[in-house]
Amino acid sequence: MNSTINSNISIVGVPMDLGADRRGVDMGPSAIRYAGVIERLEALGYAVHDKGDLVVHRSGQYNTVGTNLKYLEEIARVNSELAAVVVEEMKKGHFPLVIGGDHSIAIGTIAGVLQHRKKTGVIWYDAHGDLNTALTSPSGNIHGMSLAVSLGYGHELLTSIGGIEAKVNPENVVIIGARSLDPGERDFIKEMGIKVFTMHEIDRMGMTRVMEETLQIVTGGTDGVHLSLDLDGLDPQDAPGVGTPVLGGISYRESHLAMEILAEANVLTSAEFVEVNPILDNVNQTANVAVALMGSLFGEKLL
Repeated sequence: MNSTINSNISIVGVPMDLGADRRGVDMGPSAIRYAGVIERLEALGYAVHDKGDLVVHRSGQYNTVGTNLKYLEEIARVNSELAAVVVEEMKKGHFPLVIGGDHSIAIGTIAGVLQHRKKTGVIWYDAHGDLNTALTSPSGNIHGMSLAVSLGYGHELLTSIGGIEAKVNPENVVIIGARSLDPGERDFIKEMGIKVFTMHEIDRMGMTRVMEETLQIVTGGTDGVHLSLDLDGLDPQDAPGVGTPVLGGISYRESHLAMEILAEANVLTSAEFVEVNPILDNVNQTANVAVALMGSLFGEKLL
């Protein structure tokens, strides 16, 4: 067990697929539990409190009048509920570990975390930037907008979750593993000055240096660090069960190293693992990878 992380971990499942508008990822929380996440963390000495899954309604209303955002109201409702659950668990002094579900659930996770850690740094481990808005999104899928919302940009039903003041400072955000960015996202990154380690930087610098520089950024003037890990950040060879795979990703071993470095840094105060889609997976391989990475993140070592 990592003695600096609270010994109580609260697992919150969010079977959300509306943000990706693709079925299967709603079964991600079940796949991760089936892969033994509770047993893995308990073996490390943690007291694990499984809070079950939030209820997500598959609404028949595809679009909200006046916007191209798909399933906006239900996504906003679930994320508001998620934020409240995260707040409650952090009030107890527990470490919130949210399992998804698509990446739109980061909106609620981060909104809840910011009620307790108002200057939270964010590590966005992902092949994508998730920095679109309604004006730039080519699909209208909200899972591609969650980081932008957490920075305060997007539809008011989403940016108002947790309060308009509760937003992340772009100076304390790092995206790791990016290799698929929309034109509007590239402009947003440059405008906001967000640090991005693309696969080019990871290949040239190595994961150790990338994580060292990342930690300097996310801990500078912050009171906590949140990890938002999308399994499509890894190469599809290692994590095939994701909805938006992109070739040339971070390797399984590099990802373990990143988690091990985070464990040693003792700065993490919350985390989420998202976008596991069992329908697209190979005998639950991606969920098993997610659980193995959680093991490293929470202090698991060979010796």
